[in-house]
Amino acid sequence: MQAPSVGGVMLPRGNGATVRLSRGASLMDFAEKINANPAALVSVMFNLGEMVTATQSVSDATLEMLAQEMGFILEIVSRDDEDRELLESFDIDFGADEGDEDELMPRPPVVTVMGHVDHGKTRLLDAIRKTNVVAGEAGGITQHIGAYQVTATVNDEERPITFLDTPGHEAFSAMRARGAKSTDIAILVVAANDGVMPQTVEALNHAKAAGVPIVVAVNKIDTEGADPVKVRGQLTEFGLVAEEYGGDTMFVDISARQGLNIDQLLEAVVLTADASLNLVANPEQDAQGIAIEAHLDKGRGAMATVLVQRGTLRVGDSIAVGDAHGRVRAMLDENGNNVAEAGPSRPVLLLGLTSVPRAGDSFIVVDDDRTARQIAEKRSARDRNAMFAKRPMRVSLENLDQAIAAGDIQQLNLIVKGDVSGSVEALEDALVKLDVGNEVELRILHRGVGAITESDVDLAMGSDAIIIGFNVRAEGRARTAADKEGVDVRYYSVIYQAIEEIEAALKGLLKPEYEEVRLGSAEIREVFRSSKFGNIAGVIVREGLLRRNAKARLIRDGKLITESLTIEGLRRFKDDATEVREGFEAGVTLGSFNDIKVDDVIETYEMREKPRA
Repeated sequence: MQAPSVGGVMLPRGNGATVRLSRGASLMDFAEKINANPAALVSVMFNLGEMVTATQSVSDATLEMLAQEMGFILEIVSRDDEDRELLESFDIDFGADEGDEDELMPRPPVVTVMGHVDHGKTRLLDAIRKTNVVAGEAGGITQHIGAYQVTATVNDEERPITFLDTPGHEAFSAMRARGAKSTDIAILVVAANDGVMPQTVEALNHAKAAGVPIVVAVNKIDTEGADPVKVRGQLTEFGLVAEEYGGDTMFVDISARQGLNIDQLLEAVVLTADASLNLVANPEQDAQGIAIEAHLDKGRGAMATVLVQRGTLRVGDSIAVGDAHGRVRAMLDENGNNVAEAGPSRPVLLLGLTSVPRAGDSFIVVDDDRTARQIAEKRSARDRNAMFAKRPMRVSLENLDQAIAAGDIQQLNLIVKGDVSGSVEALEDALVKLDVGNEVELRILHRGVGAITESDVDLAMGSDAIIIGFNVRAEGRARTAADKEGVDVRYYSVIYQAIEEIEAALKGLLKPEYEEVRLGSAEIREVFRSSKFGNIAGVIVREGLLRRNAKARLIRDGKLITESLTIEGLRRFKDDATEVREGFEAGVTLGSFNDIKVDDVIETYEMREKPRA
């Protein structure tokens, strides 16, 4: 059956047929699926009030509108399904172990440490690894995902365990979800003195959604107010019933700070894995896995921390990681030592990629560099189309300077750069979720890993964008260009500060920061008493200048007598003066303050607004 013609061209009628398209598809992609002329679909969209070209990536809503008009049912293919179909076109079965059952070998459990902010997740990993991770954490909050492998002794047998450390702050929800999906067992860390908190519940829900067993580590049992029994009671409400209460969840009371009961916790992890899971993988097949984290190193280029899930990854392998590809030049373990190969459940830091992949991207080893490049390029094109199709998030900027109120600005453009891809992703997600109205657009024009470059500054200049640097700086000519052109670059090292400050800026509530700037000092040579003005100081300016209405402090014999004074009167002989410079004499009154003596020193300063770093 045919639909009415458009411009003399007959269009097919769907009659409820399903059309599967990827996110960010164009009208040309739609036309290929239904065997129609793309130009005719452009005319249909024009009749529906949408100006769209045939090759333009369009939003899901636009595709849905067209499908309904044509009588089709639209199905947007998920990113995972699309990736699976892409790999199948290269005869790659991702996510499956090859070979017979006798080729499957036991592998170590992968454990994610989850929980609320500041409940001791990183300190627990410190205790397990007997190192000091937390000392390097900005604000005491994990900013990245780390991966480590340790060895536990259970029943006189050494058993390796791989640990993933996920951030606790709410902005890193996506990273916690990703950690849960790539793990076998979750350790839920709950502080015995705080009990169950919001991120505790969220982490618990991520673990349940991923269907992984949970071991509860009740931390800080050595602190005042610790109540491990209360924690067990609270978690019972969420379906985690301790074994001593007749349930099947292992609870271990620990003190990460003192290293108490850490061995019992590792034993609980191994026992839970043995009882609940059949952890096997084929170490002989081509390696597959997931990128846990990625960053750009100035000396070594793009680097990615990957978790091998099946197969064995070797130096020299051709690899595709998300939209990045390359040949593995070197691999490092968590201690920085070179390793030649990494088997199932082994986390390694690999070098040799052409670009920085996104955290959470899958990786596969393929036969040659050409295949790896083709897969990466197809993934990149897909993600680019999906990005073009995204409609910018509407955010109110009620009073960002007065340009918004005057209608001069309709959107705020941001460029987000960070040290690792996971943090950039988390920061971007948090920013686009800011909900303070619908008056102005918030657009992320570009996001990337590495230092702020001249091209970032050029993009910001051309689009009036603000550059956000998370744990990265503008170097050399980029900094000079930003200063010269007045590009606003803001630097952050703790994610919640970035989110709070950007949100405050969006709402027009960001208070300026002030710094004290010294103006000068003067020595009192004579004190004149006046019934009208009080005591008047006859001074000589020793350095700098005195300025009327400037702030001042009084120093006597090298000691501060008082500050927060104001130079209310300033005269040269009988004439009022705005300022008096070094080497000249003047008469000064300090308002109602009259406790002045000869040889006292008046220091003057002013508070100036300083640009935010």
